[in-house]
This record gives sequence, C-alpha cells and structure tokens, in this order.
Amino acid sequence: MDSSAIVEKYFPQLSAQQKAQFQELGNLYAEWNEKINVISRKDIENIYEKHILHALAIAKFQNLSGKKILDVGTGGGFPGIPLAILFPDAQFTLVDSIGKKIKVVKAVAESLGLENVEAYHQRAEKTKGKFDFVVSRAVTRMKSFLHWINQKIQADNPEDSSGVIALKGGDLEDEMAEIKRMYQEVSISEYFSEAFFDTKKIIFIPF
Repeated sequence: MDSSAIVEKYFPQLSAQQKAQFQELGNLYAEWNEKINVISRKDIENIYEKHILHALAIAKFQNLSGKKILDVGTGGGFPGIPLAILFPDAQFTLVDSIGKKIKVVKAVAESLGLENVEAYHQRAEKTKGKFDFVVSRAVTRMKSFLHWINQKIQADNPEDSSGVIALKGGDLEDEMAEIKRMYQEVSISEYFSEAFFDTKKIIFIPF
C-alpha cells in the first residue's frame, strides 16, 4: 500500500499538520498529473515511496532547519516540497526551466499552505541570492551541475556545513571523478529498507 504511512514510519515525530499535509500530497499530485504530466503514470501509484520518501532521504542526511535551500530542476516539486513540509522554518526556492511544472509546484504549495516555498520558471544560473544548500534529484552530470550553481552557495561560516546535496542512482564513480573535488557518498538503504532504495545514493559536496 503506497500511502503517507510510509513517511510516518521513518519520521514518527511529525506534527498533526505535517501528517495531514503528507496525506494530502499524494491526492494533489494525482489530481494535477491528470492535467499536466509531471510524474510518470506508473510512478504516481508509488508516489510516496519513489518520490516523497526518496526526497526525504535528504532530511535523514542533513538537518535543514532554519536554512535557505535552492532546489534546482525541481520538476513537479521534488525534493523541495516534501522537505518544505518537514522543515517549516527553512526557506525553499524551487526552480525549473519548464513552466508547466512550476505551475504545478505553485498550486501544490498553495493548497498545502506552505508559506516557506517560492517557485520560479527559470534556469538555476538566473536565480538571485545565496543559499546554504542546493538540492537536486538526478538533474544532470555533476560537473555541469556545479557549473550552474557554483555562485549560489554561501560558504562564509566555517562552523556550519553548506554545499550540494544530490539524489543520484547507480554507479557514480566516473561521473564524480570528473569534478576533481572532495565529496561524500551515502547509500539511502542505510536509512530506508525498501528495495527501491538499494541503488539510490546521496551525494554531498561541501563548499
């Protein structure tokens, strides 16, 4: 059964409001996907595992409370929307170069009452401001991605971590060798037991 119960299984401290928002999230995406196809038809049936919980792996890796986060190539709102529900005191900016996807993001955020989300139809390079973290899910090869967002991360405070947190899959050795800098790779199966996550990774590049 693909339902919000899978979120509560791994995040038992959710408030009543957060539980309600996660329950509503699946319905909202199912409705919007009928009008604007932002998630593949087969994936919409497994949205909680393959999209929502997958996005929340970032929360297991890094506490985003009070941070400013840029979600690049957010598509229909992943990983940004689930993370915004989980961290109501963090500020999220979601960008995508495809306008119809941002239309869905804005509608979902509004329906859920997420006041900590801004969404823009634009490329990452055009986004104004500095952020503590840039997050993404399988947008492009990391070398190109870093080129887009290199100036977007504020790395002023040595006491505090900042950088790129990316959701990736498969063998990343060749791709990560291209960036010629330190990074951390974590298997999401360390956090979640479902078979879907066996090949899924978090890549963290500190700034």
